[in-house]
Amino acid sequence: MAGRGRESWVLGICAALLVGCGGPTAPDAAPADVRRMLDRRADAVLDRDAKDYRATGRPAEAYDNLRDVPLQSWEYRLTAFERHGARATAIADLRYRIKGYDREPLTTTRTLTLQERDGRWYVAAERPAKKATQQLWDQGPVAAVRGAHSLVLGVGRDDEEGAVLRRYAEIADRAVPRVRGAWPGKWPERVVVLVPKSLDGMAGLLGSPASGYQGIAAVTTGEAGGSGSAPADRIIVNPEAYGALGDFGKQVVLTHETTHVATRAHTSAATPLWLSEGFADWVGYRGTGRTAGQAAPELRRAVQREQLPAALPEDDDFGFSGDAGKLAQAYEGAWLACRMVADQWSEAKLTAFYEAVGTHKKRPGAVEDALRDVLDISPEDFTARWRTYLRAELG
Repeated sequence: MAGRGRESWVLGICAALLVGCGGPTAPDAAPADVRRMLDRRADAVLDRDAKDYRATGRPAEAYDNLRDVPLQSWEYRLTAFERHGARATAIADLRYRIKGYDREPLTTTRTLTLQERDGRWYVAAERPAKKATQQLWDQGPVAAVRGAHSLVLGVGRDDEEGAVLRRYAEIADRAVPRVRGAWPGKWPERVVVLVPKSLDGMAGLLGSPASGYQGIAAVTTGEAGGSGSAPADRIIVNPEAYGALGDFGKQVVLTHETTHVATRAHTSAATPLWLSEGFADWVGYRGTGRTAGQAAPELRRAVQREQLPAALPEDDDFGFSGDAGKLAQAYEGAWLACRMVADQWSEAKLTAFYEAVGTHKKRPGAVEDALRDVLDISPEDFTARWRTYLRAELG
């Protein structure tokens, strides 16, 4: 009896509170309204409907910057919403695909500043979220040039007919069949090349300081060890370093980066940079007739000074630390390691070795197992053989 009476008293208090407060507070409808507005904004981008886009707010130039980009999909997914009266900040994942190139959407995070007027929400500003990278259209109007195997997107180009971007497309179109001839695995056999206006623009697309890419002509972004559904990679060019190269160097660079696109599904956390970068250089130089001495001048000078490397390059050796000579030697040594495998075993053994290393999920044991299983050699003997090869080719 005492327990039942206490229960009735508690229920009575709860009922009184509900009556006094008018029931639960109604949820804020603003997030749902913002989602609908963002859906309309995304539809306007895909439909090329400038009027409908402007009806969702600003900045109008973002729509204009995207005008030439061939989009398959464009979708905002609201992940956070913080309201302060008639203003709000929203965080949204932007998922988009480029038509004919991306098998799955690429995702980037955006911060949107919102303003409410007359019961409706509008975008006052849109920018990359904290720690998110810029997109090319954040840097200005994007011009697009289609090649037979490539799509080149660039900003900051004042040549009316896109002559510069067409030259990029021509080089990329030659790179794809060269890679196809060297890499037997399946890959999309098409590439997307992004050409920002400057080194700073490249750094913005990569989300890193520009100092880390001085002297680097291009990089490839993508999902290492990706499945067959991984989205297409992007080759991002440093127009300053790339522009300083001759025609031969430009072709080698884009063939190298296209190789990264082709091998992405077989490149994992287990793959050391000496193998991924060396293999890409091997494909880049394959069939060009360049000798070891011509393609590895820094390492050649070191070998002739009796400064033969004691070991294959470490991952850290491929970072740009201001010592351009050291960086060049890392790439040259890695290339010659892969060239040695192709010369002394076979090209088929080289690609099989690459794939075998990538099947491991972790670095420890990956190279050792692949050397044993594919090349029938120990790591110590492989290194010794590589050093002998360097002396023979560069001495």
